[in-house]
Amino acid sequence: MGSKNLYDYVNDNPLFEIHPVDHVNDPFIIAQNPNTVAINSAVSVDLTGQVCSDSIGSYIYSGFGGQLDFIRGATESEGGVPIIAFPSLAKHGTVSRIVPNLLNGSGIVTTRADICWIVTEYGAVNLFGKTLKERTDELINIAHPKFRDRLKFEAKKRH
Repeated sequence: MGSKNLYDYVNDNPLFEIHPVDHVNDPFIIAQNPNTVAINSAVSVDLTGQVCSDSIGSYIYSGFGGQLDFIRGATESEGGVPIIAFPSLAKHGTVSRIVPNLLNGSGIVTTRADICWIVTEYGAVNLFGKTLKERTDELINIAHPKFRDRLKFEAKKRH
């Protein structure tokens, strides 16, 4: 990975450190860096804050590339901020990415227990320490407006 020119440039260059992925993605190493801001994305987020970032139902869409490592590392970093940011809509505006339930077979990459900040173009909410009802209300408030009534209806059905 990388050209000979790249390797020649970084070799013995004090501006660079190169480490294997088991070091770079280690949450304990990440947390040693103050003010770490980890920004990750999602395919969908359910109303409890579970994050699917690698699949659409059982169809594997992408890898998750250390998302949970960086979320946990930023959470433990002094002044750190773990963020899941994504557009509120998919499929050319026909599907909400904040959903009542993840599709059957969806992978939960980041658990509701690990989630702090969720961001869409309609706002940012910190779900850390919130009840399921508070999480649901907060997530509906940052969902696309055309899906909010449906999300409220589905949430009420689930109590």
